[in-house]
Amino acid sequence: MKVIANNKKVSHDYFILDTYECGIVLFGTEIKSIRLGKVAINDSFCRIKQGELFAINMNISKYAFGNLFNHDETRERKLLMAKHEILKLDLKLKQEGTTLVPTKVYLKDGFCKVEIALCKGKKLYDKRSDQKEADTKRRMEKVFKNFSSN
Repeated sequence: MKVIANNKKVSHDYFILDTYECGIVLFGTEIKSIRLGKVAINDSFCRIKQGELFAINMNISKYAFGNLFNHDETRERKLLMAKHEILKLDLKLKQEGTTLVPTKVYLKDGFCKVEIALCKGKKLYDKRSDQKEADTKRRMEKVFKNFSSN
């Protein structure tokens, strides 16, 4: 498994409740750009329309060696997932006030996969407490490192 893009902001901005793996429908030049690592998922999100799952604002740069049939960079891309899972996700999205966010784009057995996460938004005080815990952990590791080297 080769990770192409990773969205690090998700764990900072959201509580991740559950993750799912799904395929993605791509054009010819899109998969070539993804293999070169030219994909950004920082501002993207997922939406369910008429029983189908779509990734919105996922930016796949134009393929440098493409011709007039090159793809649109930020078009809506259909995500492939079992119908019953999409229906379950749709119910969770409507009931709990959650959102779907892509967290990773990776290649698995030659196919491009997208990991999406069912998330609930964090409040400002939640973000501060997480940052405080990370700070404390970093300081403790520094102290233990200095203690072990002496």
